[in-house]
Amino acid sequence: MKIFKIAALSAVFAAQFAFAQFKQTPLPYAYNALEGNIDAQTMEIHYSKHAAAYVANLNKAIAGTPQEKQTLFEILSKAGTLPMAVRNNAGGHYNHELFWTVLTPQKNTQPSAKLTKAITDAFGSMDAFKEKMSKAGADRFGSGWAWLSVDKSGKLFVSSTPNQDNPLMDVVEEKGTPIFGIDVWEHAYYLKYQNKRADYLTAIWNVTNWKEISRRYEEALSKK
Repeated sequence: MKIFKIAALSAVFAAQFAFAQFKQTPLPYAYNALEGNIDAQTMEIHYSKHAAAYVANLNKAIAGTPQEKQTLFEILSKAGTLPMAVRNNAGGHYNHELFWTVLTPQKNTQPSAKLTKAITDAFGSMDAFKEKMSKAGADRFGSGWAWLSVDKSGKLFVSSTPNQDNPLMDVVEEKGTPIFGIDVWEHAYYLKYQNKRADYLTAIWNVTNWKEISRRYEEALSKK
């Protein structure tokens, strides 16, 4: 049943890139499902207020423009040529739709053997990768994201972007297909962790959905 639900949600997520107007995908777990690591109040405000606003403002920003008939991927690929309202809200929508799926209440999920090998090849070990990913989030000044992505040659890399930018955009230095992202905007953690971003970045590994990240990795490779 859980596998069917995740598959259905992934299909809904993918379908959003086929046409506008854009909509939020239902959260794949209850607001309190990640308690102990991400509190229910944070999840509810984050999903129903912040993320919902990105969708509403994106639809408003593209109304009556050529982007109204474009996919989200098309919009992101030309973000640098578009008004900031489009760039920021398109990024915010994509980033959060990914973020919800790479978190899970399921305990101790593990990356696939193929992804584990790719991580070891790229970073030396899983622990070294986690340290690099957490550092990318911790060192991001102000608001932004830390990413694990697949580059055009199929190799993994860690990067960080400001605000709601992401590696799919033409404006970033390190381009690729994101398969895992950590939101380090204060609204993602401040109610529980206050100014302790490092504690939030440690806790996120307890709710990381390695099954979904592995699926995204395979999907990214298939498009190379």
